[in-house]
Amino acid sequence: MTEITTNQPNVLDQINEQLWNQQSIQAILLDKDGTLLDFNRMWGFWTNEVLRLMNLRLAEHGCLLEQEHIPHIWGTIHDEQGRMIDYDTRGPLAMGTMDEVYAILMWHGYRAGLSWAVSKSIVRDCIREADRATERVKPTYPLPGVREFLDRCKQQGIRLAVVTADDTDNARKHLEWMGMLDSLDIIIGNDRVSQGKPFPDMVILACEELGVAPGQTAVIGDTNGDMQMGRAAGCLLTIGMGAGVDVTSADAVITSFAQLRKQDGAGE
Repeated sequence: MTEITTNQPNVLDQINEQLWNQQSIQAILLDKDGTLLDFNRMWGFWTNEVLRLMNLRLAEHGCLLEQEHIPHIWGTIHDEQGRMIDYDTRGPLAMGTMDEVYAILMWHGYRAGLSWAVSKSIVRDCIREADRATERVKPTYPLPGVREFLDRCKQQGIRLAVVTADDTDNARKHLEWMGMLDSLDIIIGNDRVSQGKPFPDMVILACEELGVAPGQTAVIGDTNGDMQMGRAAGCLLTIGMGAGVDVTSADAVITSFAQLRKQDGAGE
């Protein structure tokens, strides 16, 4: 449970020794948003569209979303122009299901003065329009080193799965936009399990479909929920990506896939 830093190179060596040893790890389970793709560019675009449309519709009813309340809707950070520039890895947009994200916005519509029925209808329409805009723009961008990491896993015979709080069809679409589908064996979205993150259901289902035991897998994700999911399922390694992961919740926290690199002779 140690963050990888320049003062602890031995930790990185230990993690890589396990990760690239097929007697230890046969599959890697990856979160999607914030791990494989750039969260801010993808969900920032979508969030900006939803909130823009929501405010237009609210104005028609003489209501508005108070600017100071917007960061508390989904756990997002905005610039002076109101555009999303970052997110809270503990927040609803990062960790919630799509149904939860929708319900929170409905609540804020109600809180702004709409009836629940009207708020529900408006949110549904705004989400639909934002989804269409996202389909046109396709703002999905892989994080640095992702493609090389996936290629390296394939070369080593490591099975790959995506385990995401997003719906499976959405996840497949986003991964297709980035040209990653052929690199992945299976995709497990929140709609395929009874309980999403931080519960172990996604890992258990992924392992069943891959034909491996949880103790032969590693989980890589950008939230504490990813780490809790992996530990609850009994994964051998839980690797956090970025500063949003608490070092006490993971076996290691890294800042780039470039740090996960097979050493010469390792695992041979």
